[in-house]
Amino acid sequence: MHSSNITIAGRNSRSPHSVRPGLLPAAITAVHWLARKIGERQNRNALMELSDDQLKDIGLSRGQTESDVHVYSRY
Repeated sequence: MHSSNITIAGRNSRSPHSVRPGLLPAAITAVHWLARKIGERQNRNALMELSDDQLKDIGLSRGQTESDVHVYSRY
């Protein structure tokens, strides 16, 4: 009998350390989005600690700082 040396490649023939091409940019985008949201939250919390007079000095009211639409969301 003659044995043949046939190798059948598996479905995932990549090394376990390889990353799909679109995965890294997507992860980076997600991290940037999360960092921006954390920064917005910190800014909102800082505004909430200001007194009404301090808010008035920078042209905001208490209602504007408590709303979901705030000045830092557009940056």
